Amino acid sequence: MNDTPGWTSPGSGPSDQQGDTGAPVPPASVDANDSTPQWSKEQPPAGQWSPPADLAPLPVPGRNWGTPHSNAPWSKPPAAKPGVIPLRPLGTGEILDGAVKTLRTYWRTVLAITVPVAVLSQIANVLAQRYLVPAAPEPDPSATPAEQLEQSLDAAQTSMISMGPSLIVTLMASLVVAALLTVVISRAVLGRPVTLGSAWQEARPRLLQLTGLTLLLSVMSVAIVCVGLLPGLLLGGAGGGALAFLGGLGGLVVVVWLMVRFSLASPSLMLERQGVARSLKRSAKLVQGSWWRIFGIIVLTQLLIFIFSMIIVIPFTVIGIAVDGEGFSGLLSGTATTFGWPFLIVTGIGGVIISAVTYPISAGVTALLYVDQRIRREALDLELARAAGLPGYGTSSVGG
Repeated sequence: MNDTPGWTSPGSGPSDQQGDTGAPVPPASVDANDSTPQWSKEQPPAGQWSPPADLAPLPVPGRNWGTPHSNAPWSKPPAAKPGVIPLRPLGTGEILDGAVKTLRTYWRTVLAITVPVAVLSQIANVLAQRYLVPAAPEPDPSATPAEQLEQSLDAAQTSMISMGPSLIVTLMASLVVAALLTVVISRAVLGRPVTLGSAWQEARPRLLQLTGLTLLLSVMSVAIVCVGLLPGLLLGGAGGGALAFLGGLGGLVVVVWLMVRFSLASPSLMLERQGVARSLKRSAKLVQGSWWRIFGIIVLTQLLIFIFSMIIVIPFTVIGIAVDGEGFSGLLSGTATTFGWPFLIVTGIGGVIISAVTYPISAGVTALLYVDQRIRREALDLELARAAGLPGYGTSSVGG
């Protein structure tokens, strides 16, 4: 008898009706009241039945069959892409490509934002270097080791003072550009055009809060590093120097960790219209569990920006030194070099080019990281598809 439970495939008969050849043996007689299946004389060998060639296998949940037919009912449709990115979780290359594509697609609006801000920041930077930065003290070859150490500290202090105006100007320029470009990128994700006027109208009410957020993060970073340096500075001597180095290094690590944790606070403040404190909490929630990934993307972005900046800076610096006779003669004689207006103007032009390109890339990566994290955690892609007016997604509840 057949011990196989349940359904039996066609072509295989009961085990007690098989002959030596393996084919089923037809019954000797046919009874009208007999419910036994009537097997045909011609049957394929047992266990060798196969489905028709045009019958595709049934899908198994959780397994991607990868069938060559794109019109198969269980094939995953491609992600909607109304704008510069597909509406699904993004890879690192797609985030960088989305930032670059935004610059290419909306170049008129982007350059209308970045070029004037870059020109104003470079003019302020040139004037600060020319009139506010103190002259570097000339080294004294006959000085004692203690005097040489004091001269080195004075030179480091002068360098820090010279960096101050540049940092302030760069910080304020980056703040305005980031606010406007966040609005542009949020429209680019949906494939909608945006003008400079509309971007400014939407970003202007949030500028004061964005300024407070930026200053809070800056003061927090400086305070953490100073707290790390303070014990070593108070101790003094060689031991104090080593302790200050370790403390400063530890403070720097804490600052990096916090800056990555709060890296999405700016787009959260601009796009969700939240306050400073709530934006910081929102960023911490979105970054949680993805700190290393976001850290790697930010480091890669800054590395690419640094490489591009060096490609522009080096030739403009060489040209500036060549056209500035005073600075060129100082380099040849080995004395202290002071550069004049020609050098500052030429390098300022290079700085405008760098800022006009790198500002939208940096702001674009930050905004797209925010969108990517919300897609991964909150299915924002569905809301974005509704907001873009794609068919089959219903009406969007996203405002603005």
